[in-house]
Amino acid sequence: MRKLQGFLRAAFGNQGLRVVPAKRNPEDAEMHLGERSIASIVVDDEDGDRSFALAMKIPVERAVLQDYLRRLFENDKLRIVPRPKKNDSVELNSGDDYLGVISADDPKGHSYTLQVAILDFDLEDY
Repeated sequence: MRKLQGFLRAAFGNQGLRVVPAKRNPEDAEMHLGERSIASIVVDDEDGDRSFALAMKIPVERAVLQDYLRRLFENDKLRIVPRPKKNDSVELNSGDDYLGVISADDPKGHSYTLQVAILDFDLEDY
C-alpha cells in the first residue's frame, strides 16, 4: 500500500493523499484526502499479475469537472482531454501524462466516475 500511495501522490500531485485498507474488505483499499474517503481501490491478483482498479465518484457536471478536480487535488496540471472517436467519456491527464477515463454516470451528465487502472509495474519506482 505504501508504493500505491506514493504512485497516487505523484500521479495526482497531492502529498496529502493516503491509501488505507478498505473497511469492508481489508484486501482492497480506499484513497483518502484528509479524513474523507474519495475513491475505492480494488486489488486484482488474477493470473499472478497484481493490478489495482481505482474508482472515484465525481459529483459535478461536465462544465466544472476540470475545475473541481484541480481544486480537490490542489493541482493545476490536471486536464480534461477529449477522447478520439469517443463522446461518452473524457481522459484525465496530469500535464501530458495520462491518468484515467472519466465517464458520465447518467445521460444528463450530472455526475461522473473516474477510473484509473494501475499495474504492478507502475509501482516499481515507489
